[in-house]
This record gives sequence, C-alpha cells and structure tokens, in this order.
Amino acid sequence: MDNRPVLFIDSGIGGLPYCKDFQKKNPQEEICYLADAKNFPYGARAKDELISILIQLIEKISMTINPKMTVFACNTATVSALEPLRKRFADMLFVGTVPAIKPAINISLNGKIGLLGTMRTIEDPYNQNIAKDCEITGKDPCEIIGIAAPELVEFVEQQFEKADKKEKTEIVKKYIDLFRAKDADTLVLGCTHFLYLLEEFQNEAASSNIKIVDSLDGITKRIEFLLDENDGALRSDIDFEPVHWLLLTGAENADSPWHNRALELGYALCMLDTL
Repeated sequence: MDNRPVLFIDSGIGGLPYCKDFQKKNPQEEICYLADAKNFPYGARAKDELISILIQLIEKISMTINPKMTVFACNTATVSALEPLRKRFADMLFVGTVPAIKPAINISLNGKIGLLGTMRTIEDPYNQNIAKDCEITGKDPCEIIGIAAPELVEFVEQQFEKADKKEKTEIVKKYIDLFRAKDADTLVLGCTHFLYLLEEFQNEAASSNIKIVDSLDGITKRIEFLLDENDGALRSDIDFEPVHWLLLTGAENADSPWHNRALELGYALCMLDTL
C-alpha cells in the first residue's frame, strides 16, 4: 500500500472539479492540489516557458511532498509539457487531461465537433490525430471546429464566484452561438476551467441539440485504474480521514480568495515556497 498523496496541478481553480470528483469517489486517498497562481494563466505562456515552469514545480514537489501520482488537471499543461516531463522524470507517474474528442466523435450525428479551449490546446495535433484514428476505425470523417476562449478562462478564475446567473449565461451564450453558426452538434469543453459553467453550457446548448462533452469522469477513472494496478499497490490503507492540502505559488496570493477556497474545501492552505 502507498499512503503518499495524489497531486493535482493547475494554474488556478480549473482543476478543482477534477480533484473534488476524485476525492468524493476515493475518500481514503490523501490529496494535494497545487494552484500555480504565480504563473496563471498557462494558456498565455510560450510552450518552452511552460515546460520550464512545470519542470521547476515538479522538482520542488518531488523533494517535499513526493506524490505517488501527479495529475495535470489542465489541458494546456498536458498538451504542452506532459511528454517532456515524462522523459525528464521517468520514475514518476503522470496523468494528463486532454480534450474528450473521441467520446464526442462517438456521439456526434453530423461529424462536426466543436472544441473550446486555449489557443495552444485547440491547435495541438492531438485533436486532429484522434479524429483521424476514429476515421480509420470506421467512423465517418469528422471536422474539429476549434475556438480559443482565453477571456472565458479569465472570467472563471477572476469573476465566476462574484458573477450572477445572467452574467454567466451571457458569456456562455456567445460561444454557443458561434458553434451553432458552424453547425456543430457536439461541443467539447477543452479547458478544465469551463466545468464551472457546465450547467450554463448545457442549458444554452439544449435548444440547438448541441451535446456538451467533458473529461471529468474519464480522468477520475484513469487515476483509479492506475491506483488499482498490481493488486492496488498504490492504494492508501489509512483507516482515518486523510489530511488534504492546497498548495499555492506566489507570496502575493497568500491573502487572496484562495484562503476562503481552502476553508470551503476543508484543505490546509500552504505556500509552496515555504515547504
């Protein structure tokens, strides 16, 4: 058995729905959530810069909390840096989050798949490669329609908690209208931040019969699969309620909304630089 924590990393609050979903289904596992607020947003970073940032974070974390698994709860971080990090830290276990293109293709009726994310995510070859693989296995040809929405990431991170229902609906409607105009019948939420607006996306898409797809359940299942391998060698065997940690970068963020977020989660807040 392995009582080390499972680590989730995102530049902000985007990965918290993934973290909470895993925690709900695996209450015996200790969790650390790293909010790299110092480097938010990842989507604005050059690829090489983001790789360097994540290498430094992993090096720091490996010397402190030593997680048994690291989950990049961020599409941009995954498509930009997952493979370089796996090569650099060959003895560490990583899970990435990528747009749920394949499930979207499987349920699409007209083969027009909308993809909403950061520019780096929607331009990554992964998306088109998955589409081609599906065609090879018998699916009809499909079209990936990508739209970058960096301002939506900023909205969720900075304004979501104070925004009213009308504001949330209006900002989502703008994107649904864009995909509706392109005749997309399925929309992939390709940024973890967008899970906060899932209800609004579903409500606005319903009138156009646009189906909304995300990767939340798939990521939890992937983590659980890896924990259960080798007769559950990575599973925790603690018989008491585990302590969860919210790690934060950037000393200027110590008195930010993250303090209240940690309290709401029941996590202990710690500045990463103090470890």
